[in-house]
Amino acid sequence: MNKEEKGFRTYLPVTFLIGFGFFTVGMMDPLYDSYVQIFLSNYIPYKSIVGAIMALDNLLALFLIPLVSVWSDRTRTPMGRRLPWILVLLPLSALSFGAIPYAAEYSLMALIVLLVFLNLVKQSVRGPIVALMPDTIPGRYRSQANGVINTMGNIAAIVGTIGLARLMDVDIVLPFLGSTKDRLAFPAGSVFVLIAVVFLAFFVREKDSRVAAEEGVPDATEEIPEEKKEPFFHSIIMVFYAKDKSGFLVLVSLFLWFVGYQGVVPFLTEYSIKTYDLTTGQGPLAMGMVGISSALAAIPMGYAASRWGRRRMIRISLVMIAVITTAVFFLEPFGKTLGLSNGLLTIIFWALMFGYGVFWICVVANSFPMLWQMAHFTNIGVYTGLYYTFSQLAAIVAPAFSGAIIDVAGYRSMFLFCAVFFLLAFVVMGFVTSGEKDDKPVPLG
Repeated sequence: MNKEEKGFRTYLPVTFLIGFGFFTVGMMDPLYDSYVQIFLSNYIPYKSIVGAIMALDNLLALFLIPLVSVWSDRTRTPMGRRLPWILVLLPLSALSFGAIPYAAEYSLMALIVLLVFLNLVKQSVRGPIVALMPDTIPGRYRSQANGVINTMGNIAAIVGTIGLARLMDVDIVLPFLGSTKDRLAFPAGSVFVLIAVVFLAFFVREKDSRVAAEEGVPDATEEIPEEKKEPFFHSIIMVFYAKDKSGFLVLVSLFLWFVGYQGVVPFLTEYSIKTYDLTTGQGPLAMGMVGISSALAAIPMGYAASRWGRRRMIRISLVMIAVITTAVFFLEPFGKTLGLSNGLLTIIFWALMFGYGVFWICVVANSFPMLWQMAHFTNIGVYTGLYYTFSQLAAIVAPAFSGAIIDVAGYRSMFLFCAVFFLLAFVVMGFVTSGEKDDKPVPLG
């Protein structure tokens, strides 16, 4: 075992504990993406409008995530600066998430109002959850740590898409919940989220800046006196005015690859059901394949990036995803020309989505550490918030854009849409020069 691997092992316990926060998001998101657009489609026949409504909640998150992230940078309590936000917002997320199918049956307006509230609390808590890790883990180990955390998030995605999703097919009557058909996965998921909150509350202890400095977290001794703290917008502007523009270029790249990703994810379950004649419970298995492979590949991809470079591994992965999504686009017509059975085509489709997950997790697991490497201890929350600002902006743009293309050219067109944006991200990432494991934080101003 080399020195770097041995050094990271000392941070594994706290990394796994922090990963419980990612577990909650990883469980809710696939179920949300898989079924909410179906609930909306029961009222609205046009995919472009459905995509636009699904993007409205992300519009609110666009402002809340960076705002709460910066606020958490400056929060000072006996519990730390991130945990107070997490322990309030995650339980609210769990309760509203569990109520989604009930609101969907009541009325369109009830569903939309609940979705807005859910995303206000769920998206706001993302920044504090994510910032817990770089607060604690030194920069040289963050790709490995992010790999561990993303593994937990993808295990949760597997639980959601392969385990909990099958509960949508269960048709029984339970006390308080009533009929479970097309409902049960959501309240069951909310119970898992509440359990994760208990783990975070009892087992995670934040370190103050002095302890973090002793353990080698860069710039941990930076303390900003109260009178010198920068206003919210100025804190963000400072990132864009940095002499090294690598941070901005990474943000542009992640916007592009999230446009590609979000242009497919909201429609993938319905595409699977209609194209391969799957049941409602089987529909999310495509996302389940992404979750399984992501869970298996997250830690190895973190180590690979630590050895061969984060930028290089991300660019390779972006090209491979473009190749895979192009293959999915041609799969159905090519398979029918060859006379392949629908069952065999389904297996090939799932195999391609499995490969998609391997390279997708490489992009996700290493892009955050690149930004954190450019950050100073006192503005980690700013970089965390900007990551989500650009990714949420993509989530606003992509579903309506992709939905409009689907309305015109059919479901398969969304895979070419995805490939184009991943290739654009590949080009932009070619100009990034900072963010590797041994790089210093970029100078501000």
